[in-house]
Amino acid sequence: MQASETTKYFIHANLRADGVVERSDVVGAIYGQTEGLLGEDLDLRDLQDSDKISRMEVDVGSSNGSSRGTVTIGSSLDRVETSVLAASLETIERIGPCEATVEVELVEDVRTTKRKEIVERAKYIHREMFDGAAMGTGEMLDEVRKGVRKGDITEYAGLPAGPNVKDSDAVLVVEGRADVLNLLKYGVKNAVGVEGTDVPDTVAELTQDRTVTAFLDSDRGGDLILKELGQVADIDYVAHPPDGRCVEDLSGEEINEALRDKRIFGGSEASDGAESGKEPAGARKTDGTESTEAGERKRTEAVETEGTGEAGEPKNADETEGEQEELPFVEKLRDADNGEAVLLDGERHEVGRVECDDFAEALRNGDGEVDSIVVGNEIDQRVLDAASQGNVETVVGSELGTVVKKPLDINIVTETELP
Repeated sequence: MQASETTKYFIHANLRADGVVERSDVVGAIYGQTEGLLGEDLDLRDLQDSDKISRMEVDVGSSNGSSRGTVTIGSSLDRVETSVLAASLETIERIGPCEATVEVELVEDVRTTKRKEIVERAKYIHREMFDGAAMGTGEMLDEVRKGVRKGDITEYAGLPAGPNVKDSDAVLVVEGRADVLNLLKYGVKNAVGVEGTDVPDTVAELTQDRTVTAFLDSDRGGDLILKELGQVADIDYVAHPPDGRCVEDLSGEEINEALRDKRIFGGSEASDGAESGKEPAGARKTDGTESTEAGERKRTEAVETEGTGEAGEPKNADETEGEQEELPFVEKLRDADNGEAVLLDGERHEVGRVECDDFAEALRNGDGEVDSIVVGNEIDQRVLDAASQGNVETVVGSELGTVVKKPLDINIVTETELP
């Protein structure tokens, strides 16, 4: 007998009649002799109409002038009600014209039966279906690292590279495959290995429209590769591992530190960076994941422009130091309320203030006079999208929030990058 979704128990009873009876006689006897016996709440017809008991299953046969058979009834009642209903079957004394007896053999709990099936199936699964021996935590971590390193490494023009080299706005140039693999291990996916001092033309072409950091060993091989890169490629920054260490052996923390301490490559800027030991203005820090340095050149040019006079002549150091605290971006950021956007024109004069939720419409109605925006909270994707549509050149905020895609035409500046 199939259980319905609500069936909890099956009542199994045996019957015996002193004569020949058929199924209809058994069903009629059960309904007729229990009617009114248990009251309206446990009337069999009402219970069946409301689907609280199932249709009776009767199997009866006759031989030698007597009949024997079984009765099965499914119940959705609780345990007590089901017990009372089962006991009522044993009050039946006649079936058709014959004397008869009915005896309850078993009340089966459907859930217990299912639990037994679950246990037996679980034993089989545990014994037969587990693939391989148990793996320890250390083995699990090693296996994942191995899979990540092998799965992520790709090729760029035949050279070992991370999967994001092709589309990333910022690229790390390293010496070889081992360096690329170690960077992948710690989440840096935009590195390409030059595989020797003969820098391929494809790498030189790759550096023309990207922000490029040369991340090379502090040895003779690294120096030679850097020298050649300086002749054939467009390198923006240089980073080195600690003395006596190689890029392929660095930990994640050491990689982060080396990239944070990168310096502008070539010219007086490199000398200034080396003497101060500080990261150049406009350079964005990395957290050990992929380096995202789009717009670095633009910020560097902006810093260089701010350091000249009206005629393009360099200002002396005293003048520059005296004016840093008066830069409009710093003042506007400090003055902006949380959730407020300050709109500036090309001369950095304030042209208006709006709520961040409304400044997209303000840009559409601003006739292109807004050149920069200072937001009083973090810079998120919504702010950048609206700024890009409004042809805004610079967005300044307290910090960079969740950004999926950075517009290439916008100079993004956070509070830590301001003088």
